[in-house]
Amino acid sequence: MKKLAIKDQDACMACLTCEIACAQAFYKSEDTTTQNLSCIQVTSKQDKIKLLVCVQCGKCAKSCEAHAITKNAKGVYTLDKKLCVDCGKCIEVCPFNVIVKAKERKSPSKCIACGICAKNCPMDVLYVKEEAEKAAG
Repeated sequence: MKKLAIKDQDACMACLTCEIACAQAFYKSEDTTTQNLSCIQVTSKQDKIKLLVCVQCGKCAKSCEAHAITKNAKGVYTLDKKLCVDCGKCIEVCPFNVIVKAKERKSPSKCIACGICAKNCPMDVLYVKEEAEKAAG
C-alpha cells in the first residue's frame, strides 16, 4: 500500500511549498488558497501548524455511488473524472478534508500519493510510505 505520510509534523513551518507543488503539478497554478487546488492542506490554528494528508482510508470510494473512486494495484484510491458525477459525497465523508473541489472544475481531486509535495518540502516533513496491506480478517 502506498500513501503519503508525515515524518515530522513539528518541523513544518507552513511555507506552503507542498501545497504549491501539488497545485503546480496538477493544475499548472500556484493559487492554493482561493482556488483550492492542493490535495494536501496546511492549516494553522492558535499558532499550531497541522498538515492534513490523505491516508488512503477508502471512505471516499465507499461513498461514491458512481464508482468513480477505485483502489489501484498499489493501494491508492484514484478518482476517474470521466465517471464522476460531482455529487460531493466523497468530499463530505473525507475525515481529513483533503478531497478538494477547485472552483470552476467539474470534479474534485484527491491525493494519488505521487510524492511531489514530499519532494518539494524544504523541511523534509513528508514522505511516501509503502507497506504491505493487512489481510482482512
